[in-house]
Amino acid sequence: MLFSDVIGHQATKDFLLQTVRQNRLSHALLFQSPEGAGGLAMALAFAQYIVCTQKKGNDSCGECGACKRAAQFIHPDIHFSYPVIPRNSGDKPLSTDYIREWREFISQQPYGNSFDWLQFINAENKQGNIPASECRDILRKFNLKSYESEYKILILWYPEFLSREGNILLKMIEEPPPKTLFIFVAENTELVLPTILSRTQLVKINPLTTKELSVALAARASADERSAGRIAGLSEGNYREALRLMQHDTSDFLEVLRKWLNAIILNKPVLLQSWIDEMAKTGREKQKQFLRYFMMLIEHAIRMQYLAPEQLQFPDEEQKFSKSLHKMADYFQMEQIIPELENACYYIERNANGKILFHALSIKLHRIFAKQAVK
Repeated sequence: MLFSDVIGHQATKDFLLQTVRQNRLSHALLFQSPEGAGGLAMALAFAQYIVCTQKKGNDSCGECGACKRAAQFIHPDIHFSYPVIPRNSGDKPLSTDYIREWREFISQQPYGNSFDWLQFINAENKQGNIPASECRDILRKFNLKSYESEYKILILWYPEFLSREGNILLKMIEEPPPKTLFIFVAENTELVLPTILSRTQLVKINPLTTKELSVALAARASADERSAGRIAGLSEGNYREALRLMQHDTSDFLEVLRKWLNAIILNKPVLLQSWIDEMAKTGREKQKQFLRYFMMLIEHAIRMQYLAPEQLQFPDEEQKFSKSLHKMADYFQMEQIIPELENACYYIERNANGKILFHALSIKLHRIFAKQAVK
């Protein structure tokens, strides 16, 4: 992957390039990147730049043998570790057991998250992990000499999945062989082992800007200018979420939400039942997207109380509706609504009956708006 393939983050790219040019490259980096911001994509591009033999200005050439192998994720000196599950009961899984799936996954979803990956390998409800067996395999690989590149590189995706056995890596991280580079890519550094966190150089990757997202959606997802701007505003810097919104038409969500809240607040049971019947006919994915859309509007309404208007980037229609939410609910009511919506998404993923779920959710929201205790 080229740096030019990574959406935005020019300042981060410049910083990484300077560390190489000025010979200040740390042997252990931790990319702290929120979901959908491109932490893994940045790590892939940086690793390719390191091994490239014919660098062109601010990017790898994309044409040399090393670049071609890196682009196919088969370069012998770029290794990957990521959460996995045992294929069979009692197995001690290794990342290399899933290398074929991994190459396919990052080719298709370089902005995906751990949930996407575990679903991709049919983990179902199993918990992914980076076990002690994987840590020992990393030590084995990195005690060998590099095959063709000056550097031997490890990209460890989601160090949050390292249990205490991750401390097996500490000595290697503290005293690595020459020309060794560890790149950890994390979403939540609070879940990373403190012993590992303290031994890495932190590189913060911020959420994408609305403009960066809008340009990317127009160029990469063939979105028209109006849709790209609207979805970019709703995605809050998350390219993964933006692509999900692109797949499911959200243009009518605002009107659907208005009808739902009117039926709830004005206590119109006939209209509410009609609304529930219609919503139950939609697919589970669209139901989840609708609830997430509602959550985004509530979160934006809360931010509007504390941030200046110029700090808020949101589509005009949703901006107006978020303002009107303050007339329906105060901060504490909004705080009660969000977990109810999150729980509804959880049960939808587990095949809950749509009519029963939205009927129960409507009753809970009615009680919250009426400032009654939710049972």
